[in-house]
Amino acid sequence: VQLQASGGGLVQPGGFLRLSCVASRSTSGRYTVGWFRQAPGKERFFVASISSTGSSAYGADSLKGRFTISRDNAKNTVYLQMNSLKPEDTAVYFCAAAYRGGTFEYWGQGTLVTVSS
Repeated sequence: VQLQASGGGLVQPGGFLRLSCVASRSTSGRYTVGWFRQAPGKERFFVASISSTGSSAYGADSLKGRFTISRDNAKNTVYLQMNSLKPEDTAVYFCAAAYRGGTFEYWGQGTLVTVSS
């Protein structure tokens, strides 16, 4: 499966963005999809993931209350809604897919989010 992330951009602190991750084919019932981010000079950081059916989701504790993951399997798309953005949220955001409980081995190209005034 191939993944295409989009929706990044420049936003002011306190603003919001919605990232999209579109898969090349259906991931419903087979692929868990996750979002990760990597800030300059830092390691990749897990943001959130959602099960193949959308019935369960997990997120980094430090981001709960601001970031929400969801999926629309009819559109082969997983979203990351990011609210109350902070400068420290600045990073390249990647989506990735894991087949039937495996590791995240399918990665999109990343989309840059910059939070700055």
